[in-house]
Amino acid sequence: MTQPVSLDSFPSEALDPDIYHKLRRRVLWKMPSGLYVVGSAHNGQYNCMTLNWATQVSFDPKLVAISVEESALTHELIEGHRSFALNIIDREDRAIVRKFVKPVEVDFEESTVNGFGFALGKTGVPVLDIALAYIDCQVVNTVPCGNHTLFIGEVVDSGFRKPEDTPVLRMEDTRMSYGG
Repeated sequence: MTQPVSLDSFPSEALDPDIYHKLRRRVLWKMPSGLYVVGSAHNGQYNCMTLNWATQVSFDPKLVAISVEESALTHELIEGHRSFALNIIDREDRAIVRKFVKPVEVDFEESTVNGFGFALGKTGVPVLDIALAYIDCQVVNTVPCGNHTLFIGEVVDSGFRKPEDTPVLRMEDTRMSYGG
């Protein structure tokens, strides 16, 4: 039986810092993650933003956490209104996430953001009509995380807008990457 090789025999510190930085990014990009559109609102301003750092963090109470870059408009709106909606996207609708990488244009007469229909969830934030499912959350805690903030929200409403067995969009279904 062969003995396992120690990772100490491959010290990452011995690598050139630029090479190690690229290696670390590739490793972090391998972590599986979903790709969502998060809805936010505050003082009559609405936004939807592509987001991939989201996870359930508690069963009781039901808590979901999302990580949002501090410089994003969505960060400002969530901080002000203390709520967000996580729109889970159908894998077949992968192209829509590119429509939400910049602040949106809202048409209140047509109830659209960037041309996509929406309704306001229980917390008053946008839930996309095209979403496979949604999770509407009231923020109960925030945690500073470097240049991002982890918003922890209690689920106040959720539901399906398409059949439950519809495949969900994941980062690896696109050529997009964020993180590392």
